[in-house]
Amino acid sequence: MSAEHRILILGTGGIAPRHAEHFASIPTCKVVAAVDMNVERARLFAAEHAIPNVFSSLDEALAWNGFDAAVNATPDAVHKATTMQLLSAGKPVFCEKPLAVNHPDALAMTRAAEESGLVNMVNLTYRNAHALQMARRMVDEGRIGTIRHVDANYLQSWLTGKHWGDWRTEDRWLWRLSSAHGSTGVLGDIGIHILDFVTFGCGQGIAALQARMKTFDKAEGGAIGAYRFDVNDSVAMTVEMENGALGVVHMSRYATGNLNDLHLTIYGETGALRIWANQLTSTLDVCLGADVDTATWKRVECPVTPRNEHRFAMALMTGENGQPDFRHAAEIQKLLDLCIVSDREGRRMEVAA
Repeated sequence: MSAEHRILILGTGGIAPRHAEHFASIPTCKVVAAVDMNVERARLFAAEHAIPNVFSSLDEALAWNGFDAAVNATPDAVHKATTMQLLSAGKPVFCEKPLAVNHPDALAMTRAAEESGLVNMVNLTYRNAHALQMARRMVDEGRIGTIRHVDANYLQSWLTGKHWGDWRTEDRWLWRLSSAHGSTGVLGDIGIHILDFVTFGCGQGIAALQARMKTFDKAEGGAIGAYRFDVNDSVAMTVEMENGALGVVHMSRYATGNLNDLHLTIYGETGALRIWANQLTSTLDVCLGADVDTATWKRVECPVTPRNEHRFAMALMTGENGQPDFRHAAEIQKLLDLCIVSDREGRRMEVAA
C-alpha cells in the first residue's frame, strides 16, 4: 500500500457523510471513490465531499482497483456479501454495525478476514466515548477491584417526542419498526451498542443472559402504509458476566425525556464507575478510596480518545488490526441472536464459547 491510503466508501446514504468527513481529516487517508446502486445519489455525495470517482456497483470499483481499503456503509443485509467480495480482492474493511444480520454470517466474515490477514474493524461508534475508554483503563488497573454488579441502559424517545422529526411520516424512522424492511427492532438498532458498551467497559464477556422484548401498539391496524410494526420497541435483560457478576441491561425507544443516552455503572468491591455518553460527548464519575465509605461520587476529566476511523487508519499504517474487530462484533451478534431465542422460549441462555 502507498503511504497515503486510498479509501473507497461503499454505500452513500445514512452515516456515509460522517465517514467521508472523518477520513478526509486524517492526513494518511484520502477518500478516492464512492459506490452506490443509486448512482445519482453517489454523484451528489461525491460532489459534496470532493471525491473524484463514482461507481454504480462494487464490481465496477474492483475492476478499477484504484483504492487500498473500503468503508462498508451498505444496508445491514448486504454487509456479508459485499465484505466477502472486498476481502477476496485483498481489501481491508471498515464495516458499519452490525457486522451481519446473524451470528453464523458474522462468524463466516470473521473467519474470512482472519484467514486473509487483512485489517478488519467494525464501527461500534460509542468506542469513541472518552469516558468509556478511561473507565476501561481504570478497570484494567484494578482501581475498583473485582466487578460484582453492572447496570446499563440505552434510552431514546423518538417514538414519543419529535426532536428528530415525526416517525409517523418519515421513512428513515418507519423502516426501523418493520421486519419486512430489515429491522430487528431496538435490539438490533441500539442493543448492539449497549452490549458493546458493557463488555468493553467491564473488560469481559457475558456468560449467560435472559431477555424479554415488547412491541407496543403504535397505529391503527399495526401499520402505516407498507410498514407493519412488528419489531421490539423495548428490551429488558439480565446478564451474568464471565466472572459471575450479575447485571441488568435494558433499552427502549419509549424512554420519554431521553434523546440518545447510554448509561453504564460498574460496581466493584473497592470502587465504582458511572459512565454517561451520547453521540457527541461523555462523562465519568467515580466512587473510589475513602469516598466508598460516604458513597461520594466525583467527576473525572478524561483525555479525548481517537475515533474508530482514526484507529482504522492507524491499523492500515502499522498492519496491526485495530479494535473493535470482526471477531468482537460477531460475539456481540451472538448475544443479540440469543436474546431473540430467550424471549421466544422464555428461558435463560448460556453463551457457549
